[in-house]
Amino acid sequence: MSSTRRGPVAVPAPAIPRDAVVAGTMTRMRWTVVGLLFAATTINYMDRQVIGILKPVLQHDLGWNDLDYGHIVFFFQLAYAVGYAGAGRLVDLIGVRWGLFGAVLVWSMAAMSHGLVRTVEGFAAVRMLLGLGEGGGFPSAIKAVGEWFPRRDRAFATGVFNSGSNIGALITPLLVPFLTLRYGWRPAFVVTGAFGLLWLLAWLVSYRPLPANPRVSAAERAYILSDGPSALPAARESWLRLLRHRATWAFVVGTFLTSPVWWFYLFWVPDFLHRSHGLNISQMGLPLVTIYLMTDMGSISGGWLSSALIRRGLSPLAARKVAFGVCALCVVPICLAPLVHGLWPATLLIGLAAAAHQGFSANLYTMVSDTNPPDAVASVVGLGGMAGAIGGMGVAEAAGVILQATGSYVSLFSCAAGAYLLALLLMHLILPRMPQRLG
Repeated sequence: MSSTRRGPVAVPAPAIPRDAVVAGTMTRMRWTVVGLLFAATTINYMDRQVIGILKPVLQHDLGWNDLDYGHIVFFFQLAYAVGYAGAGRLVDLIGVRWGLFGAVLVWSMAAMSHGLVRTVEGFAAVRMLLGLGEGGGFPSAIKAVGEWFPRRDRAFATGVFNSGSNIGALITPLLVPFLTLRYGWRPAFVVTGAFGLLWLLAWLVSYRPLPANPRVSAAERAYILSDGPSALPAARESWLRLLRHRATWAFVVGTFLTSPVWWFYLFWVPDFLHRSHGLNISQMGLPLVTIYLMTDMGSISGGWLSSALIRRGLSPLAARKVAFGVCALCVVPICLAPLVHGLWPATLLIGLAAAAHQGFSANLYTMVSDTNPPDAVASVVGLGGMAGAIGGMGVAEAAGVILQATGSYVSLFSCAAGAYLLALLLMHLILPRMPQRLG
């Protein structure tokens, strides 16, 4: 980009009405793409959550303590931060097809490698490789949604594919105990990791970029492009230039404050259920399934809410903020989870908060494609994801230290309760209105 150009300028081209798309057969390839992204996200979360389900077993068999486990999670988050930022940049350069292929290949091989190690150092090493690969998942998926859907549909499409994270988190506590009790914990890592290799075959056969995809009809192509061009063609923005824009910082701050809470749910809630309610690996299935069924509904509902508000006349940014507010308020009661008596009140409080997180997240990721040109979307998502992983590193270490010292989850759940309201406040201060210059 030349030194005199400050960024791609939004073109005030009028949107094409939905009833004005080209006549003819309306194919549904965009939803096939969402289905593939959903499957990849499901596998992604299965691979990362296995260790959380197996934490009590691994601690018993390998002699870990809470600090050891915290260190292992820390190194995953460190690599995830690097992978998220690097993969976001790479995907903007080489495109979604090969960017996501490479990410899934790396994380699948890393997931299977967990079955070959025994030491804390060995687990830290394979978790780092897993983090590097999984860092490419969401930048690729968000970029794909931005390329395949008009703005009014993006939050819903994001909510649909993002619900795969909840399906993965739902399947894992059912599948992993079954495999572990019959074959041991090593095959549990190998089997779940192998699913990604099967996905790679389906991806290569099915996915082509929109401009070169022969399965997309003229009517569907016109619908996808019905917003009109969002920006003039331009050289890709550098990270330094991206960090000069308010939209980038709004996303970075939002992910830094809220993503660590989600990591906390994934990696520590099984231990909370074991420590506070005496559940063993064979008893965790139903509570965890309940939590992630609720989370699945939250992901889709959060995306639907802002999309419905846009159809009713709100601007995209205003609709996202309304959805942020609803979700943030639903998280607050989680501070009571370690204080209530009984397994199911605690389970439902965690499920409500986790569902609200996913609704918040679906809108947060969609905000990136609302406020940035297509060639910058994955890079901005990568920067935000790196910030969230850095926050997660702090939570991993803090959780290990607090639990080793006190054995109590009260302070950890209390911090989670206020994180989303703080994130919404800061994002609104940073980005009070839609930027006039995208990117």
